[in-house]
Amino acid sequence: MTLVDRLINRESAGVNELQATYMIVGLGNPGREYRETRHNIGFMVVETFAKKHEIKLAKVQNKAIIGIGKIGEKKVILVKPQTYMNLSGQAVSALIRFYKIPLGNLIVAHDDVDLPFGVIRMRPGGGSAGQKGVNSIIERIGSQEFPRIRMGVGRPPGQMDAAAYVLQNFHKAEQETLIEFLNRAAEALDCFLEYGLDTAMNRFNPNQQNKEQDA
Repeated sequence: MTLVDRLINRESAGVNELQATYMIVGLGNPGREYRETRHNIGFMVVETFAKKHEIKLAKVQNKAIIGIGKIGEKKVILVKPQTYMNLSGQAVSALIRFYKIPLGNLIVAHDDVDLPFGVIRMRPGGGSAGQKGVNSIIERIGSQEFPRIRMGVGRPPGQMDAAAYVLQNFHKAEQETLIEFLNRAAEALDCFLEYGLDTAMNRFNPNQQNKEQDA
């Protein structure tokens, strides 16, 4: 093998490694007082996924707690930003640059008050819909084109402000099905890693689920 061939192979290996590296970010607020609130369901998703795949969330880097593991042939970096929610982009943008993550290989898990509790909706990009952590990421990386997994936490009752509502803990009835909800989100992330976003959306977004149930 010539020197040129070796250099080409090395370059190709580097490209393939980047293509096989994924980053899963869960959004939330640091601190014990926020741990079980609706706003922290992104953290809960990442923790559930980490436990499922025995990935330790122990390393502190760029204002985030991260865990690095391998699932199949893919390197996976799990991220819990340790800034407050509205500054999440600081950690995420720095880690994307450091690990050279293509935006198509980044997926962000976050709460969504526009979806009923227990509903998952995956999407390829778009605006923040008022979610301040997502908005911070968009501003810091300069793009809306990264996948999301939106976790429905329901609308606030009555005239309650949404910002106050998401900082409350889940009520008892929600807590009874929360583990199943999180496990389903972890399955959706597995599907995203193995088969891609389109397949994951077809399998886990509610419209498609309803079609399958009606068939």
